[in-house]
Amino acid sequence: MHKPAEALDFALKETSPNIGAGAVMRDKLSCTYDLVEQMQYLYVRVVKAKDLPGKDVTGGVDPYVEVKLGNYKGLTKHFEKNSNPQWNQVFAFSKERIQASVLEVVIKDKDVVVDDFVGRVMFDINEIPKRVPPDSPLAPQWYRLEDRRGGKAKGELMLAVWMGTQADEAFPDAWHSDAATVGPEAVANIRSKVYLSPKLWYVRVNVIEAQDLVPSDKTRYPEVFVKANLGVQFLRTRVSQSKTINPMWNEDLMFVAAEPFEEPLVLTAEDRVGPSKDEILGRCVIPLHNVQRRLDHKPVNTKWFNLEKHVVVEGEQKKKEIKFSSRIHLRVCLEGGYHVLDESTHYSSDLRPTAKQLWKASIGILEVGIISAQGLMPMKTRDGRGTTDAYCVAKYGQKWIRTRTIVDSLAPRWNEQYIWEVFDPCTVITVGVFDNGHLHGGDKSGGSKDSRIGKVRIRLSTLEADRVYTHSYPLLVLHNSGVKKMGEVQLAVRFTSLSLINMLCMYSQPLLPKLHYIHPLSVIQLDTLRHQAIKIVSMRLSRAEPPLRKEVVEYMLDVDSHMWSMRRSKANFFRITKVLGGLLAFGRWFDQICNWKNPLTSILIHILFIILVLYPELILPTIFLYLFLVGIWNFRWRPRHPPHMDTRLSHADAAHPDELDEEFDTFPTSRSSDMVRMRYDRLRSIAGKVQTVVGDLATQGERFHNLLSWRDTRATTLFVTFCFIAAVVLYVTPFQVVFLLIGFYLLRHPRFRQKHPSVPFNYFKRLPARVDSIL
Repeated sequence: MHKPAEALDFALKETSPNIGAGAVMRDKLSCTYDLVEQMQYLYVRVVKAKDLPGKDVTGGVDPYVEVKLGNYKGLTKHFEKNSNPQWNQVFAFSKERIQASVLEVVIKDKDVVVDDFVGRVMFDINEIPKRVPPDSPLAPQWYRLEDRRGGKAKGELMLAVWMGTQADEAFPDAWHSDAATVGPEAVANIRSKVYLSPKLWYVRVNVIEAQDLVPSDKTRYPEVFVKANLGVQFLRTRVSQSKTINPMWNEDLMFVAAEPFEEPLVLTAEDRVGPSKDEILGRCVIPLHNVQRRLDHKPVNTKWFNLEKHVVVEGEQKKKEIKFSSRIHLRVCLEGGYHVLDESTHYSSDLRPTAKQLWKASIGILEVGIISAQGLMPMKTRDGRGTTDAYCVAKYGQKWIRTRTIVDSLAPRWNEQYIWEVFDPCTVITVGVFDNGHLHGGDKSGGSKDSRIGKVRIRLSTLEADRVYTHSYPLLVLHNSGVKKMGEVQLAVRFTSLSLINMLCMYSQPLLPKLHYIHPLSVIQLDTLRHQAIKIVSMRLSRAEPPLRKEVVEYMLDVDSHMWSMRRSKANFFRITKVLGGLLAFGRWFDQICNWKNPLTSILIHILFIILVLYPELILPTIFLYLFLVGIWNFRWRPRHPPHMDTRLSHADAAHPDELDEEFDTFPTSRSSDMVRMRYDRLRSIAGKVQTVVGDLATQGERFHNLLSWRDTRATTLFVTFCFIAAVVLYVTPFQVVFLLIGFYLLRHPRFRQKHPSVPFNYFKRLPARVDSIL
């Protein structure tokens, strides 16, 4: 048994932060910082200087600016031999940490030993003007420089100084007083940034046939296959069944590519001349920007491509001139009608097709205020004490955001607010907290990584529209020693609906684009393509400045969610047990009726049974009316808080050490015995598939349970409304007519059937399940 205090420590906590601070919504697509606590900053914009006096022996000056406020000091870059420099840098000092009454802006001359004083400008903190967004930016102005005694010095400095908040447009790119303890090279690595995922495409290569593939050994029939390569992705066809110089395949190969296209598609026709020995018969290179883009299921035109013959001469690949060229027949296209999955379908944040022409209008906006964190665990040691340099990353759709890094704090306060367009309410936003491992020379070691502190997933359909949710979410991470709480993150979330009708109509639409149902991809294909997409996204984002690192992207996208875990298998098994518990309870109740445990109840059931037998037309309306009444009755106990990571549901709080050792073991296993390794890997592979199937079954059962649970208020509203209407219609319609219509509908001709899912199926697939809460 677990202690109640321990369970409470892992629970979601409702908070009451001082958010808003009088801010109001300007419109539904542009908002102020009304979901976070207002933080005051002193901003100093250093623009440029002119007519600076020479300080060197040569009469030149190497100027830079030092902005000093108490113990905090920010520096601009310096220019060599420039008496009219331009910096255009902004410095931000937190008002909470201001312990001085005077702001000093000093121009200095960079020197080898001691930097020379050029001039300064002084400001009284109490006389600095306040600026409240969305006011127009404060115009900078020229200030005459003073010497150390307060007299006039040669030269002028253009400045703008004001008091503002984190809603100021200068905030993201400003140098913050937090950066005073890190090196200049790490300043960019602690600023808040917005990233966009690259636009991903599926590349379909239909290899049809080839002509005139002449092997070097003309005494044998060639065994030809085609190998396709796109970047680090390699696929191949089967060996052609026709052992001739004109082989045929008609196979589809699928790849993932990202715009802008950097790698061409390379196809080689190879002849298997022996075990592990293949001969290249021809090769062609296809740039992807020349490939046709397909938006629907209509086939694209085929095309013949020449295969160039290559030979290896002294380690170098050279083109061999021949009198005729081999050819390969292909159908190549970029699939714009699919959604390229880089997240698990259970908690995907984006379900739109690749082609922007197929996008529908947004149905709402999502605003997230990342307020603060409390009780973070020390992730590193600095100066003999534990510390953490924490930042948050949030991912929804193609937009990633990264808050600024709060240096050396176990209770950081970010108070940053971000906004996303919402195209589907049945999506999930993921917020992760990380420790920045690349400050204070962390990059020099080459092996440092940003450590994960924990993450939160919030399904939008579980949020009521226009309501502000302020909760403190536990940050849980699973280690070899068990589950560990790393702290709490405080968020404010608001989902605003632009059109209630459009949002309710979304529940009748397919979850994925229609091409996924007209030409479905196999489960193995989707899993392979998803991992290729994750690699591409992590590689592109790691090339940004500052980079969003690979370990961060992979953790946010759950790259290892498919791996075998005894703990997850137990969790999915008990999810199914709980779902089926209702059927077992009904069986026990019926057994009590049959055994007359409660005579009055048994008599009433007999009377009801006789009525339904004599009047069968009352069966369906009575069932729907009963479901309607149960749904209305359950409204009183509808969930008030969004779901969160549940240690009990995940079976993380009672996992056996040996199970955790298996879960964190490498794949393939690192055990010493070769036989044990082979059997162990085979077991994990099979059990991983069983785990997925069991989880999917549990998800379907939980969706059925959530029809009347009000977990998704809009979905339950639609269902109880349908039940009421169905009850009324079935009361006035003869049962025989209804039964006949249902029979005719189920037996309808294939001509009247559509390939994409029906409205009830689409509605059911959009219902929430507890998979969002599994750790």
